[in-house]
This record gives sequence, C-alpha cells and structure tokens, in this order.
Amino acid sequence: MALKGRIIKGKYFDSVTLMIVQKEMAATPGVKDAAIVMATVQNRAILSTSGLLLPEFAQAEDSDLLIAVQANDENVAGQVVQKVEQQLEQVKKKAEGGGEARPKSLDGALKLLPDANIALISVAGRYAGEEAKKALDKGLHVMLFSDNVSLETEIALKKYACDRQLLVMGPDCGTAIISGVPLAFANVVSRGHIGIVAASGTGLQEVSSIITNEGAGISQAIGTGGRDVKKEVGGLMFLQSLEALAEDEATQVILLVSKPPHADVLKKIAAQVAGSKKAVVAVFLGADPETLRPYDIHGARTLEEAALLAVALARGGKPLEIGPEVRARLSARDGDLKKLASGEAAKRKKKQKYVRGLFSGGTFCSEAQILLADMVTSIYSNAPTGKSKQLEDVLKSKLHTVIDLGEDEFCVGRPHPMIDYTLRCRRIIEEANDPKTAVILLDVVLGYGSHMDPATELVPVLREAVNKVTVVCSVTGTDRDPQNRASVMKRLTETDALVMPTNAAACQLAGYTVKLLEDR
Repeated sequence: MALKGRIIKGKYFDSVTLMIVQKEMAATPGVKDAAIVMATVQNRAILSTSGLLLPEFAQAEDSDLLIAVQANDENVAGQVVQKVEQQLEQVKKKAEGGGEARPKSLDGALKLLPDANIALISVAGRYAGEEAKKALDKGLHVMLFSDNVSLETEIALKKYACDRQLLVMGPDCGTAIISGVPLAFANVVSRGHIGIVAASGTGLQEVSSIITNEGAGISQAIGTGGRDVKKEVGGLMFLQSLEALAEDEATQVILLVSKPPHADVLKKIAAQVAGSKKAVVAVFLGADPETLRPYDIHGARTLEEAALLAVALARGGKPLEIGPEVRARLSARDGDLKKLASGEAAKRKKKQKYVRGLFSGGTFCSEAQILLADMVTSIYSNAPTGKSKQLEDVLKSKLHTVIDLGEDEFCVGRPHPMIDYTLRCRRIIEEANDPKTAVILLDVVLGYGSHMDPATELVPVLREAVNKVTVVCSVTGTDRDPQNRASVMKRLTETDALVMPTNAAACQLAGYTVKLLEDR
C-alpha cells in the first residue's frame, strides 16, 4: 500500500469544489482512501487517525491545502495526486477568467448587494470569528456555517450581537430559513405561522418538513448552533431568537428544538416564554416533556410530536386538547408499527438480533438512541446519547449500534454523508453481511445542499441488503424539494425497504422488531 500527498501553499478553494474533487479521487480504481482538506490542527489530527498523515504535513500552515492518497501502488497514488493538482488549477483559472462578479471581501460584496442584511460565513474556524465581527459591525445578521470556532469567540460574538439586536446563527449552524429563503442545508417549505428556534440543523429540517407535509407553514426558522443552550453560552441566541419571534406579527406559534438546555438556560427560556402571549412547543431530545408543564410550554418527546403539536396550535386547537389528540394519533400509528414489526421479526433467523443505525443527521442519531433505549439495552454509538455507550472502533459495530456518519472521523477530506453516500452504502452492505444484524436503520435527508439523487445511490444497495436483513428508513423533506420527496419514497419502497414518514416512526419500527427478536 502506498501513501502519497502534496501541500498546496496558501490557496483557498470553496468546500463544494473540494467535495467534488475528493469524490472523484476516492472513486479512482486502486485508491483505498483519499482526503483533500485545509491544514488545520484538527484536520491533521483526523488525518493521523485515518492513516493519511504524511510527515511533511507537519510543516503546513492552516491556510495551506493538503492532498493525501492511499492506493494499491505508488504509480496510482502519484497519478491521482497529480490529477488533483491539475483539476484545482483549472478551477482557479476558470474562476479568475469568468465574467461573474466574485467579490473578495465583505465590503466588495456589500457594494454589489447594498440591501443585504445577512452574511453567511464559511471559512476556516480560526478566521471565522474575525469575519463574523466585521459583518456585525456592518449591521448584518450572521449565519456562521464554520465549525472549529472557539467557545470564547462564540460567546464574545453573541454578546456583541445581542447588544446590537442582531443574530449570530452558529457556529456550526447548517440550517436556517429566513423570510422564506432557505440557507445552507434546508428544505423547500410552506410559508405560515410557526416560528422555529433550533440548536440542531437536521432537527430543524425534520420539524419544518413535517409541518409543511401536514399542510401548515413556517414564518421563520432560526438556527443557533448546538452549543448555544450550554451553560457557558447561556442560550444567548435562543433567547434573542425567541424575542424576535415574539415580536414577529407573522408568527403565532413558536417551536423550540435542541438537546436538553442547561438548567440555568432553561430557567431563562421559561422566563421569556412567560412574558410572551404566543403558544410555545418544545422538544428537548432526551428530556422528560412533563418537566416543561410548569413553564406553560407544550413538551414533546420526539421531533414528530413537536411538529404535530405546533400544527394543531397554529390551526386554533385548544391547548388542553391538542396534547391528547396528537398522542392518540401517534398511538394508533404505533399499533400499526407493532404489527409490521411482528411480520418482520418472523422473517429473521435465530442469530439475527441487532439494529444497526447509519445516520447522516446527528440529531436523528440522537433521537434513535433515545427511542431505542425504551426497547433494547446495550446500545453503542460514536456519538452516545442517554444510556448509550461509547463505541470503541467506529468501523466495527457492537451489539446494537447507532452511528453518526457526519462526525469528524468519517468526514475528514470527504463530503458530508448527506452529499456523498459512498461510505454509507459500503457500510450498509457490511452490516447486511453480518449474521447478527436484523435491522438496518437509515435516514435520507433531502433539500438544498443534499445529494440531488439519493435514490440512485441507495436503490442497488438496498436491493442487495433486503435479501438478508430488514431495512427501515425515513425520508426528511417535502415534495417541492429538488429531489421530490414522494418520488424518492416511491423508489426506495420498490426495493422492499420499509419507508417511514418520520425518523421517529422509523426508529420505533426498528426498535419493536429487534425487541421481539431479543425476547424470542
């Protein structure tokens, strides 16, 4: 096995370009693994873990680009590195020679768009804070897509923004829908009267899509970044966003989505809700919804339940009646899932006992662990939540395993799994060939930024897998998304996979199935 690489000094390429080039690298015959990343400390550490770190990379600076290729022989590895350099040079020349205006600074962009009020920032985390501060100084709201931004920088930016009545969505904020405009990973949803505040990208996508599919709509959907509800940040943007939605005439119902906030943050949220005349629904994944009752917040256990509660309230449902109505609806569906699980369990062999969840959405991975823990024990994950245990080797499943394929160990130098299905398709076949696997559980996330044709990637893999295991998946999105949700669901269903309307339903079906297998 040969490892070759190159350092390209001080040249910036956007993440989409790098994703496309990396995918072509990995697909080259004879290539075992490949990466193309900025030379940050974090990326070099992950390259080391992946066996792709060359000694000369130690001399690289954050602004340099690293290319690494592991192949069957030196000729293949060298040829791929050379080809990548040529591709990047062509991209650079095309950009420099094109007629499209490409401002190289915030001031240049504002000259082209003087009425802009939001800056979306996606640069290396080391520089992101400085760029965000510049945007705030210009009176712009900020969506900070960048990750690896220090906690201290996040707190400083958000305090500065609060003083100016501005938003800092992020860092590591992947989804927002502002005044009907989807930003980054987002779905084509209907306009309406439900405002969302979410410290979760895929959580926001799930609830906004369910709301649309139920015939209701979104006024605003504001992402805050996952750390916002932690004690250190203090819910600064959660509270700022709540205030903005409370004052927004188009918003009648407010929906909050996150992992459980720190107790101090929850008290602040509760105090702000108490001063609002608008109905508030919250799903704090892993927290008991009943703990929210004293705060006059309609608590939900799943993303789906939260979305349905918000829709019922937006339609004028009486607060004391909507909870029982929504739970009755979900309970009826639950009975159908149990019947379906019984039939699937009867198909499985004696040794088949375990569920293997392979998720592209981190929030879906968390929700899966929470729901599965009601039915089975010994759950392992690379991103453990609740009662789950840390998986020692992310490449090797153990008992019930739920994997977040969007974690760094899978994404270094590779496109996010919502964009590139290569790793997940490979893992599906590996899990299906494990004689102990009973159910493979998946999410399929549609919308802007996601793979434009996920069914083409998944269909041949699922056709092979369903001959050995039960495959359960959910599809997050709407029929107006570029991929068209109904079309994707139809094509996946034709493989004999069990396609559910929500992540919660898929997790429950998988859980009921493996519980029956454990009990037999």
